[in-house]
Amino acid sequence: MADIEIQKVTAHIGARVTGVDISKPLDDVSAAALRTALNQHKALVFDDVDLDDEGQQAFARHFGDLTTAHPTVPAVDGAPNVLPVDSERGRANHWHTDVTFVLNPPQASTLRSVTVPPYGGETLIANSAAAYRDLPEPLRALADTLWAEHTNDYDYAVPDENIDEEQAAQRAQFTSIKFRTAHPVVRVHPLTGERGLFIGGFAQRIAGLSVGESRKILDLLQSYVTRPENILRWRWSPNQLVLFDNRITQHYAIDNYDGLPRRLHRVTVAGDVPVGIEGKESYSIAGDASHYTSVA
Repeated sequence: MADIEIQKVTAHIGARVTGVDISKPLDDVSAAALRTALNQHKALVFDDVDLDDEGQQAFARHFGDLTTAHPTVPAVDGAPNVLPVDSERGRANHWHTDVTFVLNPPQASTLRSVTVPPYGGETLIANSAAAYRDLPEPLRALADTLWAEHTNDYDYAVPDENIDEEQAAQRAQFTSIKFRTAHPVVRVHPLTGERGLFIGGFAQRIAGLSVGESRKILDLLQSYVTRPENILRWRWSPNQLVLFDNRITQHYAIDNYDGLPRRLHRVTVAGDVPVGIEGKESYSIAGDASHYTSVA
């Protein structure tokens, strides 16, 4: 642990970690130090990592049990816990927190660079706790009372008339099991007690409001998440791994690389059921994700 160094990348989110070889098993003290750094900085960057899919999974297991790759999208061949984030399979250029349409979304996500375009392809990661703190008091008081329905059964990219057969097949696969879950708009982090805005692209409706009314409120709250001051803009290099706290961040993969190859591998750590400020837990409306994740 004495050799681990944590260097902030921005004031509100992100730190670069050196002095630890994450391709080898971590002792308890080092793993605890990384957890503490993750709690504080929300996203950790590791350079020059010597990892394959097996090594990435072994590293992620230091933080808890793994989920399978995704509730509906196929994994890497021979690696059921690894999701290929591949430009050839679509571009998720929208703000989201991973898999919030299930009852207990992942607590943490790891992304490892496999193929990096010569330019563009950055990943944005936003601190939703900083966003909550930025809210004016009346808006914060409103957000504290709200619940939102999250679902995978919608198109977050383009309308039906603008998609080709391949995109239609990808969409059908993504929604092959339809999930709908109600989460508190303000989630309390189970380790730090911080409050964060738990919304993002899968949050489609505020409980008790119309779709139109919901969109106005969600867009207003989301504008605080995506303030530049709250964002880490990470330009990928070969052999990097980014670990981020999925309970209190959102992220966005920028489609700005002219269709060139871009591939990351994602491994996620099983999470707990979100809890709001009054102690009420999220609840499932539709869809069983027990094949995807245990409850941490």
